[in-house]
Amino acid sequence: MSEPLRYVFTSESVSEGHPDKVCDFISDSVLDECLAQDTRSRVACETLCKSGIVVLAGEITTNAVLDYERVAREAIRRIGYVDAEEAFNADGVKIHVFLTEQANEINQGVTASTSLSGEQGAGDQGIMFGYATDETPELMPLPILLAHRLTAGLAEDRRSGKFPWIRPDSKSQVSVEYEGNTPVRVTHVLVSTQHAASATRDDIKHYVQTWLAPRVMGNWFTNGIPVDVNPTGSFVHGGPSADAGVTGRKIIVDSYGGAGRHGGGAFSGKDPSKVDRSGAYYCRFVARQIVKDGIAKKAEVQVAYMIGMAKPMSVKVDTFGTGDEHRAERFVREKFDFRPGAIIEQLNLLRPIYRGTTNYGHFGRPGLSWEA
Repeated sequence: MSEPLRYVFTSESVSEGHPDKVCDFISDSVLDECLAQDTRSRVACETLCKSGIVVLAGEITTNAVLDYERVAREAIRRIGYVDAEEAFNADGVKIHVFLTEQANEINQGVTASTSLSGEQGAGDQGIMFGYATDETPELMPLPILLAHRLTAGLAEDRRSGKFPWIRPDSKSQVSVEYEGNTPVRVTHVLVSTQHAASATRDDIKHYVQTWLAPRVMGNWFTNGIPVDVNPTGSFVHGGPSADAGVTGRKIIVDSYGGAGRHGGGAFSGKDPSKVDRSGAYYCRFVARQIVKDGIAKKAEVQVAYMIGMAKPMSVKVDTFGTGDEHRAERFVREKFDFRPGAIIEQLNLLRPIYRGTTNYGHFGRPGLSWEA
C-alpha cells in the first residue's frame, strides 16, 4: 500500500479592521437594521471606504426607516476606528448614499405571489458550494480555523486593553502539513498587525509567540514553529486611512480558506432571498450533515439556480473518495429541500443576525442555524 500524500496547505484570515471587512460590516449592519424593522426587506448593499470617505450603493426595497449615516458611523465605531487623528474615524468620515429600490423584474421573480413558479424564486442565478471535513470538531479545515483564531484573538486583546498598542487592521496566515486527509502539524505562522508607533517588531513577535499563538492555537502551536511578524518591518499606517476597502472582496476568507470550492458570490449586505448567501449557507448545512452522519469524512455540496425560479437547476455531492458517493447523493436528494423559501424557513434567516457573521468566517462558529 502506497504512503499517503504529504503536502502543506495554507489559509489566511483578516480582522474586522481590514478595509474590506469594514465595508462588509457596514453593509451587514444596514441589512440588520432593515430586517429588524421589516422582515420582507430586499437588500443588496455595497460599501466602499477610503481615507475619510464612505460610499453606500446598491438596491434596497423596504418599509424600514433608516438613518444610513448613523448606521455606518456606529458600525465604524464598533470596529474601533475612533481616533480623530486618523483620516478614517467614526465621527469624521463623510458618508455618501447612492441607494435605489430593487428592480421590479427581480422582485416579481422573488415574491411567491408574482413569480412564474408560484413560489419564492431565487434572487439571482449562480452556483454555490458548501464544504465540511471531519479534521476538526467544528467540521472546518484546520488552516482557516487557526487563521481566524489568530485575527479574532488580536481583536480580543486589543479590546481588553491589555495590549494597547494593537490597532484594528490585521491579517494572519497558517500553513498546515497533511498526511492524506489528516492534518499532522502546523509548519508556519504569519501575523501582520497594525500597531502604535511605540511598539517594535520584536515586541510584537514576542507577544505573538508567547501569548497570542499559544492561547488561541492550543496544542497546534509549539515553540519550534517558524513565526513571522510584520514582514515589511512595521505596520503603523493601516485600515481605510491607508487602503481602500470594498464589500465582498474576502470571499475565500469568509468560507473555507481555499480548501473547498467557491461559486464567486459574496455574502455581506445581501438579504437571504439572494441565494449567493442563503444557498451557500444551506450547502454548508447539508455538507455538515453528510459528515456528521458518517456517510463521508469530507463532503462538498454544489447547488445551481436560475433567477426567479424556486427549484434548483442541479444539486451535486462530492465526497472526494472518503465515503459512499451514491449514499450521499441519495441522502441529500431525500432529506433536503433547496428551494429558497424552504431554506429561509428551515434556517430561520429573516432575522437581524448578519452583523454576527461578518468577521472570522461565516462557517464553523457556534450559534448559527446552518451550524446546528
